[in-house]
Amino acid sequence: MTAGLAFAARLRQVRWRITRSIKLRMVLVFLLLAAALTLVFVVGAQRAFSVGWREAARPLLTDYVDRLSADIAANGHPSVARAQALVERLPLTVRISGPSINWSSHPDQASLKWVRSRKDVDTGGDGPDWAHLLQRTTADGHTLVFGIDAETFERRPHRLGYVLAALLLLTFMAWLYIRHLLKPLDAIGAGARRFGAGDFSEPIPARYVDSSGELGELAATLNTMGRDIHQMLEAKRALLLAISHELRSPLTRARLNTELLPESADVRPQRDALLRDLQEMAMLISDLLESERLAGQHAALQRESTDLPAMALAVVQELAVRHAAAGQVRIQADADLPRLELDPNRMRLLLRNLLDNALRHGAAAHQPPEVRLQRTSDSGIAIEVRDYGPGVPDSQLRQLAQAFYRPDSARTRAAGGVGLGLYLCRLIAQAHGGAFEVRNAKPGLSVLVTLPA
Repeated sequence: MTAGLAFAARLRQVRWRITRSIKLRMVLVFLLLAAALTLVFVVGAQRAFSVGWREAARPLLTDYVDRLSADIAANGHPSVARAQALVERLPLTVRISGPSINWSSHPDQASLKWVRSRKDVDTGGDGPDWAHLLQRTTADGHTLVFGIDAETFERRPHRLGYVLAALLLLTFMAWLYIRHLLKPLDAIGAGARRFGAGDFSEPIPARYVDSSGELGELAATLNTMGRDIHQMLEAKRALLLAISHELRSPLTRARLNTELLPESADVRPQRDALLRDLQEMAMLISDLLESERLAGQHAALQRESTDLPAMALAVVQELAVRHAAAGQVRIQADADLPRLELDPNRMRLLLRNLLDNALRHGAAAHQPPEVRLQRTSDSGIAIEVRDYGPGVPDSQLRQLAQAFYRPDSARTRAAGGVGLGLYLCRLIAQAHGGAFEVRNAKPGLSVLVTLPA
């Protein structure tokens, strides 16, 4: 049972590789085409040859059989000794049947199919009447039947092994040529994956771009597309940085002017609301600038030995000003948690965004959010922040860490931000060489950040 399942799994794997690999499919097409051409050629040549030589060979064969019959029955009576000598000299079979002699040179050998009686070609059959051509009757009433000794031909060395070896060699050479011909596809696929991941530093190598044919043109087109996308992304990044920098000065002046407003009873509510909006705009601009710095190729980290449990406790206390449920957040940390070389400002921002997101979306849950700090197998740290809120659909999980993306359930000012929090957390994790993962905890949402040692 286990062997059968293993064979079925291997068969599925082979089928999957064939359907996914254009090289293997081209080799299979080559083999099928070679086999079909060989079959058509052999069958066609055989049919063409057989039709042409039948009529020419009939009189020659008739005369030869007459001579053999005369040699065996020289005086009209067949001689077993003469028949035996003939069989030993030539690859033939002889059968004598009659009133006094019943003898066969090869009693264990059945008559060949093509020797059996068939209709003449003139009557629409596929061959002459071989039984009539190879059979003679002596003067004393004995019947002589001649045939081909099949064992003689079977004893000759078979060349099937050489044919198979030649076929395998040709197939291997064809596979090598197809592999060489389609080698640019591997480089093109790797380049497309790099471009899709946002890495435009390494285009498709020039030796593939300069190669002749459609694959070289495809490689050149993908390189051009990668350069254009890179230029557009750089232009977008430059625009965001310019706008963010330019907005900081008027925001600072607006905040200063707001703080100078009188704190009378009729002005204070509007003054506080305006200050909150200005603070939110300032935080948005700061997050934009930070995300663009981290998304660049030269994100500089100010690393120092960091105590993550103490930092998480400080962030929870800081968020208690805005979220009443922050004081109920549970922090669980392993006792042997190592101190890693991290950027404390960026890690504080990561914890703040993750906890703020968990507190906002898990506000109505029966359980407060949790923070787990665990040691990984490679002496790193895994940070997991989980809430017990409604979660998000599985189809939206991969988009949560994209810039300015918010699920439909969070598109309200009260429940959702601008969609930069998780995106910024992912950039911080990647800048430290770590991993970022969002998954449904059912109930709630769980965000796992893994930091290497």
